[in-house]
Amino acid sequence: MITRREFVRAVGEAGVAAAVLRPSVAAGSAPQRPFCLFSKHLPELSWTDLGAAVKDAGFDGVDLTVRAGGHVLPERAAADLPRAVEALTARGLAVPMITTELTSAQTPGARALLAAAAKSGVRYFKTGYWRYSAAPDVRAQVAAAGAALEGLAALARDCGIELGFHNHAAYIGAALWDIAPSMDRLDAKWAGYYFDPRHAVADGGGGAWKAATRLVAPRLKMVAVKDCRWVKKGSTWELENCPLGEGQVEWTFVAAALRDAAFAGPISVHLEYPIPSGTRHTLDAAVRDLAFARKMLA
Repeated sequence: MITRREFVRAVGEAGVAAAVLRPSVAAGSAPQRPFCLFSKHLPELSWTDLGAAVKDAGFDGVDLTVRAGGHVLPERAAADLPRAVEALTARGLAVPMITTELTSAQTPGARALLAAAAKSGVRYFKTGYWRYSAAPDVRAQVAAAGAALEGLAALARDCGIELGFHNHAAYIGAALWDIAPSMDRLDAKWAGYYFDPRHAVADGGGGAWKAATRLVAPRLKMVAVKDCRWVKKGSTWELENCPLGEGQVEWTFVAAALRDAAFAGPISVHLEYPIPSGTRHTLDAAVRDLAFARKMLA
């Protein structure tokens, strides 16, 4: 935990650095492609302090964690999520998306969580993950994940909120081609992709990730921005997360793909690389990555 004095100093320093980044938005209008900070990176802050920090860092909104250990606990979503959203919007921020761990419509509290989000004005939610197991029947595993997505998409429709499937290395859907047939059967109004170029590059190598980007573009809901690079450590190569623009993601290609798709949804900034501990260091990194993201993708 940090003291109030430390928090105020950290927010103030980030605010000065971010002042030149904040776009001019007409009163009463919402920015297209709102840039959101993933709240996972500031777990020590209350909803009110989170709002102050994110706003002063120059962001348009928050990608709010509604999961175990998150800013809103899923079992308390019905009561707490509206309060959290109100605390953030009172600071002039949008909360266009939430990050959940939902992998089944039958999860206890799933309906209450999504209904509370929709009622609070949240438009999108990120699902949880389905992991490939050691079982030999890979097709059966993909089919099971597809069936679970179908149930979640139906629940999303009933609650009035849109589902975003996140491609993440080591999980079903990392390559996107495996989950695309299941996604194609769902109503595009209520189910689409939460595209992550970093994980697409990590899983797709030199060219497959670009095809995957085009694959998901027609039903793109949200975008996560982070970067990575391969580094040699001893006799092995390892994938290392890094600040935006210092890795292997070709951001000019991503920008062109989003432009061609007329994408106007939220962009969530993630800080997955090593950062010295402390709110000030996190906000400094957030301001730096936001500057790059706005330059490339705004």
